Amino acid sequence: MTPELLSFASGQDLAKALANAVASALAAAIAVRGEASVAVSGGSTPKAFLEALSREEIDWPNVTVTLVDERFVPPDNSRSNHLLVATHLLQNAATSARFVPLYQPAGSAEDAARIATERTAAVGNPFDVVVLGMGGDGHTASFFPGGNHLTQALDLTLPRRVMTMEAEGAGEPRLTFSFSSLHDARLLVLHIEGAEKRAVLERALAGADEAEMPIRAVFNRAASPLEIYWAP
Repeated sequence: MTPELLSFASGQDLAKALANAVASALAAAIAVRGEASVAVSGGSTPKAFLEALSREEIDWPNVTVTLVDERFVPPDNSRSNHLLVATHLLQNAATSARFVPLYQPAGSAEDAARIATERTAAVGNPFDVVVLGMGGDGHTASFFPGGNHLTQALDLTLPRRVMTMEAEGAGEPRLTFSFSSLHDARLLVLHIEGAEKRAVLERALAGADEAEMPIRAVFNRAASPLEIYWAP
């Protein structure tokens, strides 16, 4: 299905609108089931959104926050998505949310992935909200072109899990939720900003191969409709 593209005049306008949409989805889930779950992405793009979301007045003690993906680095590392979320989301009204990290202090990324799979098993089946990002190479989550486990990561017939990924463009070994864990979120969002990311988006929408631009898998095979939030 064709994703819905929502354009905003500025990053701040986008941050406010996306925070409101995510908070509304989380509040609706809490009203129905007494709890809600959200998986967010790292990088520099989501900082303003995460800060806006942290100020939303919802029942945060009943919200579980986790990450779409993570680098295999400890949470005090400057490249840690855990650190990003702790700094920009788990503050203000959201201080009382429950956070389940993907990084685990294990001897290897593979061991960390097994532990994270166990610790996230009760979270998000499906997620109430997943907010994806996208790199200039067309990756999303840690689904990198040329990734050593890309085929398995995108295979919707395989179980929900946290898995490892290594790729030339990834830097450190990564921990990532499988696509089977993310594709059916009740609210599925792609958050991108800037002319360069818009150009990458247009190339991906035009029909690039999933192995070349893994974001295509989200366009092609997600069970939930995708909403794209973009600002210049």
